[in-house]
Amino acid sequence: MLPALVLAGMATISAMPAALALPQRAVPAMEDVYLQARRRMIEEQIRRRGVTDPAVLAAIEKVPRHLFVPEDEREGSYADQPLPIGNGQTISQPYVVALMTSLLRLGPESRVLEIGTGSGYQAAVLAELAAKVYSIEIVAPLAERARATLAGLGYKNVHVRTGDGFQGWPDKAPFDAIIVTAAPPRVPEPLLQQLKPGGKLVVPVGELYQDLVVYTRREDGGFDRKEVLPVRFVPMTGEAQHVPP
Repeated sequence: MLPALVLAGMATISAMPAALALPQRAVPAMEDVYLQARRRMIEEQIRRRGVTDPAVLAAIEKVPRHLFVPEDEREGSYADQPLPIGNGQTISQPYVVALMTSLLRLGPESRVLEIGTGSGYQAAVLAELAAKVYSIEIVAPLAERARATLAGLGYKNVHVRTGDGFQGWPDKAPFDAIIVTAAPPRVPEPLLQQLKPGGKLVVPVGELYQDLVVYTRREDGGFDRKEVLPVRFVPMTGEAQHVPP
């Protein structure tokens, strides 16, 4: 049974954590510890809660989540919770990342747009499954850090841009899938229009509390809407906060 509320990306009021610089090359023993922690995370937090897509689980197992969080938060990298990454933002809990990724229904030729790069972790998971990932982050220091982390880990199919994601990335549209990792009060219309027919937009919608919603574009240009579960994300800032009801 799904939880009544998933705390996916709550804001934090604590001081900004240490820089997210990549560590020196870890000793094999420590890497084994992290790998075992990822595998436990998959079994205990993700698979047991209904996300069973083998490709998604393989991607989650491959991506080293601990390298996307500040060093002083790494002990909790594989716990079932969001973690602060600085600038009042968080990395979503692993279950939410897995769930949202599975809802996109990606294939090896998919082109994906992500709104809200944050730490870059979700983009890395997407990059394990899709051909191209285009990610937009409104907070410049986070965009720069995520770009460096992804490059350091060898992800060449992720393109990170600093800016407001409300208007999407028209030059690269249309997309097979779009994922929004911050909550707009209402769904940005430009994102819907940048979906291919058959494409899916996964987005948390609402203000203090939200519903995770999947929009699927039909061949006739219309959209089917499906609510998945209640969640709580940090708000989508910028233009999304100024759109009239």
